[in-house]
This record gives sequence, structure tokens and C-alpha cells, in this order.
Amino acid sequence: MKKILLVLAASLSGLIFSQHKFLDTPKLSEEDLKSEKSAKFGDVPAEILYRSYHFRIDYDGSLYKNIVSRVKIYNKDNAADYLNQEIAVYDDNRGSRETLSNLKANTYNFENGKMVATKISKDEKFKSKEDKNYNITKFAFANVKNGSVVEYSYTVLTPFLSSTPRVLIEEEIPVRYIEYVFDTPKPLGYSINYKGSLSPTHRVMEEKQLYGNEYQTYRFAYENVPAYKEEKYVMNNNNYKTGIKAELNSTLINNVYKSYATTWEDIRQRLYQHEDFGLQLNREGVVKNLLPAEIMDLPTLQKADAVLKFVQKNYTWNNEDEVFTDKGVRNLVSTKVGNTAEINLLLTMLLRSVGINADPVVLSTVNRGFLLSYNPSITQLNYVISSFVDNNKIYLLDGAYKHSEINMIAPKALNYYGLIMGKKEVKQIDIFYPDVSKTLLTVDANLNPDGTIEGRFADRDTKLYAMVVNERYVDDKEKFAQSYKDEYKFALSNMKHSLLENNDFETVFNFSADTFVDAIGSKLVFNPLLFLYAQNHEFKQDTERKAPLEFYSPNDRVKKVTITLPEGYAFENLPKSKKFRTEDNALQYTYLVTQNGNKLTVETTTQIDDSVFPKEYYPAFTQIFDNITKQEAQVVTAVKK
Repeated sequence: MKKILLVLAASLSGLIFSQHKFLDTPKLSEEDLKSEKSAKFGDVPAEILYRSYHFRIDYDGSLYKNIVSRVKIYNKDNAADYLNQEIAVYDDNRGSRETLSNLKANTYNFENGKMVATKISKDEKFKSKEDKNYNITKFAFANVKNGSVVEYSYTVLTPFLSSTPRVLIEEEIPVRYIEYVFDTPKPLGYSINYKGSLSPTHRVMEEKQLYGNEYQTYRFAYENVPAYKEEKYVMNNNNYKTGIKAELNSTLINNVYKSYATTWEDIRQRLYQHEDFGLQLNREGVVKNLLPAEIMDLPTLQKADAVLKFVQKNYTWNNEDEVFTDKGVRNLVSTKVGNTAEINLLLTMLLRSVGINADPVVLSTVNRGFLLSYNPSITQLNYVISSFVDNNKIYLLDGAYKHSEINMIAPKALNYYGLIMGKKEVKQIDIFYPDVSKTLLTVDANLNPDGTIEGRFADRDTKLYAMVVNERYVDDKEKFAQSYKDEYKFALSNMKHSLLENNDFETVFNFSADTFVDAIGSKLVFNPLLFLYAQNHEFKQDTERKAPLEFYSPNDRVKKVTITLPEGYAFENLPKSKKFRTEDNALQYTYLVTQNGNKLTVETTTQIDDSVFPKEYYPAFTQIFDNITKQEAQVVTAVKK
């Protein structure tokens, strides 16, 4: 069963005129400063009072981004995301860079009957270099209280005219007013990429005399936008928020027309002509004699697997995702460290060197957002993997991850679509993880006469889920271990985490607890799933679902609990085994009870047969998990003989 999310761009056509005045920052009113809750949206932690994104291109080719933001803070403890700001500027390290100027930030409070402003000083702003291409200016608002208004404004000058950043209209807090204004000289033609469900309150698209010259202007304003409630089981909620982005499609300069409206075939040709992509692939001498000779004698799939393992063993990803190489494949071979493009282009070259017809695949990672196949652009791309075809089946490989396998690429790359950039043609492919990942939760426990329980717990993940969990563990081992202590509120000991030889990831620990059993006279009453029983589930969204359900992988979740009774006790009643499913078997659940003398085993299995389900499936998930919760609420009674 294949369920593919279709993303449709809303079409903007015709000229719609409005008397609304854009780019008119209102004066902060005393009423807004003194207010204790949102007049329109009630009890919310914060509210955007005014936000303006103004993109203006001068006739000299300079693009100015002017940003103004004013936010009312009702509950500062729940509005941290709006009290700490980061502004990124880009440097291509080839002589072109963005510059930040006119940064102003103030906190406003109402004190002693008047408005008091607290400015952010230069000492409270600091810069950091996150990677080779981005410099980040960070600051935090000072003197923030419940009731404060925080405001900032700045300008970024950029030489990069291919597109404007995508502006999100919807936020996690409500928006009283937000506008997007894009003014471009008439010789430059831009497409307005508009995506989402909201329509602007005010809209203008017209040719107009601005700044002393002829301009095309696009102006959109929205009023009283409700907070966007982020949904669970969504890889990137921003994909489903209303947003606007302008992209260059043509120029008409000195009566010479040039089209930038590209196809993916145009991009394929540009990539293969690029020094940091296609010309790297042509340097076959770089990989000559790198591989062990015996690899040549293996069958195709084993040969590909051996090449992948060679790359994983000998080369290390530097945590930078790029579609272009930085220092080149030759440098990677020498230093053993490189970005995703360098590692996976090298992987492609090595596959080709042993007779496998391999090609790179370019895509957009989950955090970058959907790859918009209807709007080809190199700026969308930020990741490279490798591919080959065997017996008419496409296989994907990702050498940047040490524990990946054939067709098991980095989870962040599982973003619906990718493009195979072949030597002669481009081909769009679906990118999903095809196999079933499993989470196996196993408890082996002994029940004592006083109602206490002791035992051992194992949490094992397989396939793609093992890669995800291992990544979390390697990223912060202490935080990873603490997550178990936070979830299970009883005594844990001898906790160990390990990546097993088969690449499963497992956490084990011993435990003891006195809260799972009720002692009633000579009877012991308990839920046989112990701490694996969940009284609630996460499919209880009370608003209409906006996004599909995304799980990265088809998956099975198995809970198996074996309890041994103390000497002299016997089971008085046992729950019955049960199974239920959706009509198409896409979602199945089994509750299996087995008794062997004084041992009781309860094993539950929840099977989800696809990685993505349309939003229309959400009621089925709710119904199934309602039944699961009821089924798992059953208890067992043990009686002293």
C-alpha cells in the first residue's frame, strides 16, 4: 500500500487592489502594553502584534530584507522562543556575503503610569559561526515581565537574488497582523510561490512607480491569524503552514531576455558542469586502486554492500549537509573527513569503479522542507546520496552514516522525493524506507509476597529506528540515559546502552518497584503489563488533522512481559487474548496471554504497515488506540493457595 502526500501550491492570478496601507508600523499603544490577555484569542502565552517582512531590490542589484517584529508577552515562562533571537547571514566563501545592519531591540513595560523602554546594548548581542557559511547574531531581551512587549528590527543586505526566504504566516502563537512585501524592478521577473490554506486579508499585485523607478510589487497582509497547533507524528510541521516565497524566473536587461525558469534537466546539466559536483565525479583517478581487489568478484548487491562498508570504515562525515563539495573528493581521500556531498560522491565513484552503474541522488532534508518538484531550483537541494539499479530495482546508499545499510539512509533524508542525477537524464523517485523497523520492549519480573516486583527490562530497536536511537545516544549520552530515569519513576540499576553487532540498539537495566501491585488480603492484583501499560495514547487530537501521519518507517511495537509468581501463589483470573485491525490491515493489534505454571506472559504487538498515512486515516488510529488502551487496562489476580 502506497500513500503519497500531494502538496498543491495555491495559484495567485489576476490583480487584486486594496486600499490597505502596507509598511506602516503602528505606534505601540498603551492599551496593548497594559493588556493582560489577547482580546481576540484569550488566554495565550504570547501574541504577535505586528510583523513585517519587506524585501526590496534596487536597480543596482542589491536586495534589502527589512524585518520588524513586535510581540506581546502574556506568560514569559511559556514564551521562551520569542525572548531569544538569532539572525543568520550567509557567506558563500567565494566573495559574496550578506551583511546585517540597523539591529534594534527593545523591551517595553508599563511602569509608574508610563511606558518604559529597555534597550538591548551592544554588549548583550554576540556573534557565533555555526558553520563555514553562516554567521549568527544572537541576543536575548532584557527586563522581560508578564505583560512586556518585545520588539526588534533589522536590515540584511544580500547579493543573492535567486529567491527570498520562505516567510511563514502561521506561528505557534496567534498573529494580530503580519505582512509580506516584495518590490522588484520591472526587468526582473519573479514567481510567487504561495503555499498553505490561509488567504490574505489584503492583497496587491501591480506595476507601480516606487523609489523613483518602475517596479512590480507583491503585497500580502493577514489579520487575526490563529495559533498553529503543531501535530504529533509529523516530521516537519512547517511544511503545512501557510508561507510565501519569491523565486527569480527571468530577466529583461538591455532588451535581452533571459529565462531562469528551469527544469530538473537544466539543473542536472548545471550540476554535471559544476566544479564541486559533476567535475568531481569525472576525476576517476582519485579512486583508482582504493578498494580491495577481491570486491570485484562479488555479486552486485554484495559488491555494493562491500563498497558502502569500505566508505563507512575509512571516511567520516563532518556534520555538514551540502549538495556541493567543499574541499573536494581528493581532499576527502587524503584527510578522511568530508561533507555529505564529498562522501556520497566518492561512494558513487567507487561503485562505478567496480562496474556498478551508480548515480548521485540529490534531495532536500526534512528540516529544509519538501522538495517542490513543480518548481525546480538548486537552492532547494542540500543533501546527496548514491543509487544504483539492479534487476530493474533502485537501491539507495548513504555513506555519511556509519551504521546505514543499502536502502537504509539517514532519516533526515526520507523526505518523500529525490532526483537521480544520471549522466544523461534526471529521474524523480519516491524516497521511503521500505522495511519494517521494530521496537521490542521486554520485561522479565519476579513478584514478591509483599507486592514488590524486581526484574530486568530491555528496550531494543531494529533497522531504521536503531539508527535514530543510536544517533540520539551518540549526540548526548547523559541526556539519553536521563530520559529513561525521567520516564520510569522507580529504582533503576545497572543501566547499559549498546549498539549490537547486527546494528540493533539496546538499552537494558534492572529495576525494583512497589507501586504496581495492590495487596488485598491474600490476593495480589496488578496489571500484567506493569509499567508498559499506558493509560492514554497520543491520537486524541481534538481539531481537524492538517498533516499526514509520518512514522519514518513501517513499524512493529512489541511489548512482552513475563511475571513469575512467588511460591504458594496461583492465578485466579486471566485476561483473554484478543486481536483487532482496520479493514485494510494497515493497522493491526494483538494481545496474547500465555500461562505456564506460575509464569504469565502477556505479549502485545502493534503493527503499522506504512511510513506515511493520509490525514483521513487519523480517526482510524484514534479508534484502534482507544481499543488498545481499554484492552491493556485489564488486571490479573494472584491468590495465595
